[in-house]
Amino acid sequence: MALAKKDPDNETFDALEKIKKAEERGREIIQEAREKTASQIIQNSYEEAEKIKAQFLTEAKEKADRIKKEIIERAKKESNGILKESDEEIYDLRQKSQSRIPEAVAKIREKMERSLKKGAL
Repeated sequence: MALAKKDPDNETFDALEKIKKAEERGREIIQEAREKTASQIIQNSYEEAEKIKAQFLTEAKEKADRIKKEIIERAKKESNGILKESDEEIYDLRQKSQSRIPEAVAKIREKMERSLKKGAL
């Protein structure tokens, strides 16, 4: 029946035990929060990294497509320029050859006539 009596030391001990348990539970809660927070931060970091990676990949593809189109356009322009120059050169050569045909025919005629005259003698 001595237990029924309130002992100030017992109450203090009980209070200290409760405080100790509360502090321990508080540390557990803090640790759980840290772990959950750290886990969440890591997860968020991975998700953000994936978004950034996807964004950079999209930008790189777009840039590569732009560069590819520019190169193709330049190649087409150069090709068209070369074709135009070739056509002009062909036209010039035809013009020159057309103007020289009568001269070439005359030279061949002369050679044939000389050859025939030599053969007839």
